[in-house]
Formats: sequence, C-alpha cells, structure tokens
Amino acid sequence: MDADFITYLEGFISEERQSLFKEVLDNRTRHVTLVLEDLFQKHNVSAIIRSADIFGVQDLHVIENEYNSFISRRVAKGAQKWMTFHNYSKVGHDNTQSCIDHLKKDGYQIIATTPHNDASYVRDFDISKKTAVVMGVEKRGVSDQIMSQADGFLKVPMFGFTESLNVSVAAALILEELTFKLRQSNLDWKLTEQDKQNLYHEWLKTSIKSYSQVASRYKENS
Repeated sequence: MDADFITYLEGFISEERQSLFKEVLDNRTRHVTLVLEDLFQKHNVSAIIRSADIFGVQDLHVIENEYNSFISRRVAKGAQKWMTFHNYSKVGHDNTQSCIDHLKKDGYQIIATTPHNDASYVRDFDISKKTAVVMGVEKRGVSDQIMSQADGFLKVPMFGFTESLNVSVAAALILEELTFKLRQSNLDWKLTEQDKQNLYHEWLKTSIKSYSQVASRYKENS
C-alpha cells in the first residue's frame, strides 16, 4: 500500500476518526471467525454482524445453499461496513464443503454449535487454535455435513425448559466468551500489520463519499 496515498486520503477525514480506526484495528482478530450456514431471518444475520463487530471479530463466512442472507441496516447499525465477508453461494456448487475446505486450508478448526451432551461448554473451550464457529439455520441447526467434519462441538449452558437459544443470542454469548479468553491469553491473536494496513485503507475508502474521484485526482497529480 502506497503510504503517500494513505496520507492523502487521511486529509479527507477527521483525526478523531483516524484514531478510532486505528484503535478498533488494534482490537480486531482473525483468530476466531464465524460461519453462518443458511440463516434466512435477516434480523438474526444482522444482529450477529453487529455482535461480531462489537467483540472485534473481523471475518464472517456466509454459506447460502437454500436461503439468501439479507442484512437489516436498522439492526446491523452499519456494522457491515467494517466487516470482511466471505460468501459461498455458487449455484450448483457444494457451498458448505467449499467453506469447510477454505477454512481448513487457512488453518482453522471447525467447531459446530449444538446443544448435544458431547459438546464443550463455551467457558471451558480451548481457544489456543484458530477457530471457526458454525451457527446453523434457525430451528434445524448445523447441517449433518458440517457435524460430520467438525473438529469439535460447542454449547452454551442452559438450565431452563427451553432447549435452544435464538441463534443471534447464542452467537453473541459465544463471541463474548471466546474473545474475552483471547484478550486474557498470551496468544498472538491480533491482526498482522499488513492486515491492519489493508483494512485501514478499506475503511478510509468507505468513509470518503467521492472516493473514486479522490483516487483519480491523486493519480493525475502523482
């Protein structure tokens, strides 16, 4: 990334916003990521995006086999602008398998959320490995395909009559606990400097309404 170009772009946003970007980036992680498998209720997808942003998780992997995931701007509160989305939605493709293969290639363990007894409670979960937590479709849960290839299983403690939590509530509870564990650990959980630079540029770009004209003007004068 051209440092002079970044400096040029910084001239179009306030110093306070620049400082906020850098502060948020210093608390972002790719050590934990979320996978949303065929969620169809947009308020749930949007609430999960908002929680991921709040707890500092940069990436969301969205599998679309049966349903399309829509984002409610009212619920997400603009959080989607600062996230990195990985979409698996090709017609005629095994999108679930594509997601699994991509994550495993990147060194993630696949952890399926399930209320079953052989799952680890989130407070007891070992966070030392890069972890992709899979949230399944409303009512049915994580698919058999994910369950059969998962490296482990995770659940939130429940002591009432109800057997499951709303998927967005479960995601928020899991993210809060896992990211708390990260921040209390000695793990190298933060973004790389290169990732920070790339995202900083993307966030500057998102914040400048006439970015294309600004970038063109810079190239003309360089």
